[in-house]
Amino acid sequence: MSGNTTSDTSGNPTARKHTALPKAQILIEALPWLTRHRGKTVVIKFGGNAMIDEELKAAFAQDVVFLHHAGLRPVVVHGGGPQISAALDRHGIVSEFKAGLRVTTEDAMDVVRMVLAGQVQRELVGLLNQHGPLAVGLTGEDAHTITATKHQPRIEGELVDIGRVGEITEIDTGAIEALLADGRIPVVSSIARSQDDGHVYNVNADTAAAALAAALDAETLMVLTDVEGLYEDWPHSDEVISRLTAKELEKLLPELASGMVPKMEGCLHAVRNGVETARVIDGRVQHSILLEIFTDEGIGTMVVPDAPDNRTEGAAA
Repeated sequence: MSGNTTSDTSGNPTARKHTALPKAQILIEALPWLTRHRGKTVVIKFGGNAMIDEELKAAFAQDVVFLHHAGLRPVVVHGGGPQISAALDRHGIVSEFKAGLRVTTEDAMDVVRMVLAGQVQRELVGLLNQHGPLAVGLTGEDAHTITATKHQPRIEGELVDIGRVGEITEIDTGAIEALLADGRIPVVSSIARSQDDGHVYNVNADTAAAALAAALDAETLMVLTDVEGLYEDWPHSDEVISRLTAKELEKLLPELASGMVPKMEGCLHAVRNGVETARVIDGRVQHSILLEIFTDEGIGTMVVPDAPDNRTEGAAA
């Protein structure tokens, strides 16, 4: 009897049930979101601090695997700016940027290809596969997934040659669709095959993610950044715009900082080509992907398509 009579309630089944109850409530709160998103494709652009901070990398991998097991179809697209810059430095190649894009010489392209496909992708695939045989890496070269032609930005009215930087002309989703159908998580490096000259091209990862999201008819595009979202009136205010339409975003584009332009242009392209929502979220927050998808309190900026214009119909009625 002495072993059963104690003031410590840790052995009390009722006490144990109450201790675990908040976990059950969290799971139940996620149920409508799980039902809504099940079977839907989500394209996630992996970048920013989440790529270089070990804890954030691990949390990102956990989030993506959670989405997979929750019945969604995640596709990860990545670049590798910090890693490419470090590798170029080790090879004695100067990093140069024009119009916000990396000038990519022949020698630099060899390094870019090596870093993206051989380092960043391998590490990310390894993190995901700690949770099971899930992730498969490929580049835009594989199975003609991403095709590009030479991109020449216009600076002060003149076209400028920035080397092996590509502008996407075509997406073939066959390989990615096959992997998704097989229950895998595709991890895509932002390198493209050439449409016309036999080269490969370095393409902006934000742009690649948006193009893939549209081609895959994804429900959502998510872009990880190092800021909270799109600010209302930066630098005068740090108030984040939580939601805006494609037209509203288009008006803001000329005013944005150069680093945000490809991200927001990608969001605009996505929602104007069939993607239901495009979101820029703070990758510095652990489990930001789960917070954005499975809660009402989103932590970034969501872009949605413009509402259908029914004014003519309304007038006729």
